[in-house]
Amino acid sequence: MVEPSFPRRIAVLGASGSIGHNALDVIAQSDGRLVPILLSVHRQTDLLVQQIRQLREPPRWIIITDQTADRTPLGELPKSIEVFFGHDALCELIRSPEVDIVLSAIVGSAGLTSTWSALESGKIVALANKESLVMGGALLADLSKSRGGKLIPVDSEHSAVMQALCAGWGTAPSAMHSAETHSVSRASNVAKIILTASGGPFRSKTLEDLLHVTIEDALAHPTWTMGKKITIDSATMMNKALEIIEARWFFDVSADKIDVVIHPQSLVHSMVEFVDGSVIAQMSPPDMRLPIQLAFYYPYRFSGPAFRMDWSRMQTLEFYPPDFVRFPALRLGLEVAASGGTSGAVVNAANEVAVSAFLSGNLAFHDIVQVNRTVLEQHHFEPHPTLERLLALDSWARTECGRLLKKSGI
Repeated sequence: MVEPSFPRRIAVLGASGSIGHNALDVIAQSDGRLVPILLSVHRQTDLLVQQIRQLREPPRWIIITDQTADRTPLGELPKSIEVFFGHDALCELIRSPEVDIVLSAIVGSAGLTSTWSALESGKIVALANKESLVMGGALLADLSKSRGGKLIPVDSEHSAVMQALCAGWGTAPSAMHSAETHSVSRASNVAKIILTASGGPFRSKTLEDLLHVTIEDALAHPTWTMGKKITIDSATMMNKALEIIEARWFFDVSADKIDVVIHPQSLVHSMVEFVDGSVIAQMSPPDMRLPIQLAFYYPYRFSGPAFRMDWSRMQTLEFYPPDFVRFPALRLGLEVAASGGTSGAVVNAANEVAVSAFLSGNLAFHDIVQVNRTVLEQHHFEPHPTLERLLALDSWARTECGRLLKKSGI
């Protein structure tokens, strides 16, 4: 194996979110192997300034994508930092040859165009923005191959699958969607990709219980600390639906080879079952710093800040089949993964609007997934859309979802 080249210069897109926060902790504790070259936030300039103060080395560039954000805190930054505003500036700067790895952690569909720009310029993309693959999986897979870019998963489930696949094959590909990944039909060795799910706060609730879910109930996740939107997605299991779609494109497998299993302990992050019956799983305490660090160092491993397993105490691993009746999002995710095309962009946009409506008290919890399905069924499906068409349908689905909510009076 070729000796690793360090330091690696990291662009952290979405630095103010939970993934960005954990990424900066990984960078700070990397003994200089990782350095921040670019940090972006949408509008939380005060938090960004605090984060920069805690870094061993300040970034060269920061980008505030919302041009109306408060600029006052930026006056406290070191003079060496160049400040830019707007999403276009972000897409341009991540193309710089001074950027080695782009962490795509902008929440929602807003992350697609920056992920596209990074891959188009041949970058390694540590992908935490699952919406990018949900919306444009086929296009991004083709783009990464044609331009020499690489997609490495940051979601704990997909990172686990990647590690299990590498272990099952005996060698580690240089990154997902690299030429060598596609030169051999390795998918033919895989019987199932099994994504684990904690089950969220409503794993044991009845259908009757789900009719009375409050915002506070849905935000009380038993395992992970995440942003509000992702936490609600976990409660409805739309997050697992999106991960099913993401896995279909990340690992180039058909939807019928993807399963979900409920695992309340959140220690096994996902598994791969091979055609010979072997099942390889990746285990670790729930800590996003581990998959983030793996993506930054890939394909090498170094000691890091993530929590370790405590083998001195008794532990139990439980696995349960999912309930597709109480959590219809899972069925929706499998259907969208199977159909591909424009389906992912539409259901993702509808879900963002529906979750926002629930958080503002304008939509019942149990109606979120049904709204997503209704908008999906009302769109004109196209099997091979362009990026421009996906962005247009994203806008259409948001408008249609809003119209549907207003018409229904919910």
